[in-house]
Amino acid sequence: MLCQEDFKPVTLADREFFERHYALYPQAHSSNTFTNMVCWNHFTPYRYAYVNGNIIISCTTEGVTRFHPPIGPRDPVLMRELIRLALDMSDDTPLVFIDPETARWMQELEPGLVLVPDRNNFEYVYRASELAELPGKKYQKIRSHLNRFRKNCLNITEPITSENLEEVRELLRKWHDWKGCEKNLVLTHEIEAALYAVEHFTELLLRGLLIRVDSEVSAISLFERLNADTALIHFEKGLPDCEGIYKAINADTAAVLAREVEYINRESDLGIGGLREAKMRYHPHHLVEVYSLKR
Repeated sequence: MLCQEDFKPVTLADREFFERHYALYPQAHSSNTFTNMVCWNHFTPYRYAYVNGNIIISCTTEGVTRFHPPIGPRDPVLMRELIRLALDMSDDTPLVFIDPETARWMQELEPGLVLVPDRNNFEYVYRASELAELPGKKYQKIRSHLNRFRKNCLNITEPITSENLEEVRELLRKWHDWKGCEKNLVLTHEIEAALYAVEHFTELLLRGLLIRVDSEVSAISLFERLNADTALIHFEKGLPDCEGIYKAINADTAAVLAREVEYINRESDLGIGGLREAKMRYHPHHLVEVYSLKR
């Protein structure tokens, strides 16, 4: 019988275990990625159990523990045990980040379950070539801002390497001060997560780009391969040195990734109005939908 004692903390030492499992069961949403879990462990401690060839992830935020559905071969007994455990331990939303196929399977198993779309955690996926080339009228305004940046700012783009990681850290510290993150806990935790990613850049097998404006690092992106045809952007930050710098780091990152993958996942908008509008302006190819179980 699945129980709380079956779960242990996700640590940096677990990377190869998760990599092997996700090679068999590729992920489309960022919520289960190893990088996300270890980078956000300071805010949302992650734990996992390995049962009957399935990984089950739990996360605890502000004292509330929720569970992700099993990742592995379909196991009706295990799913029912997880639902029971989640209902015993959690709040009104005990199971989260359920992909549509798993949601349908759960409702076949237990027709009385209430599964609802979690729109705030739908993730935006774009064609890499479109983000790189910005073709046609629908991208005209973005191209205009980008061209203005290229014209007005002396800039150069280069890969993030061990030699410039300290400059990346300095940019994140400047961004923290510029945004007044000490007054916003969410942004504070985000910068902590990004700094962890930079600190463990090599161990996490991350990649990245930076843009220098007048030789100073003014924008960065950190990314990795999510699955066979999709890359995932974990962090993207820019300083207000020059208008259009976010459009530049977006386009430069896409230009690199378009040679390798068809799609780029730029994660969710978390229900933030301005962020949702900004993501929609880039015309996503599709959204990665997720559902939540309601009590």
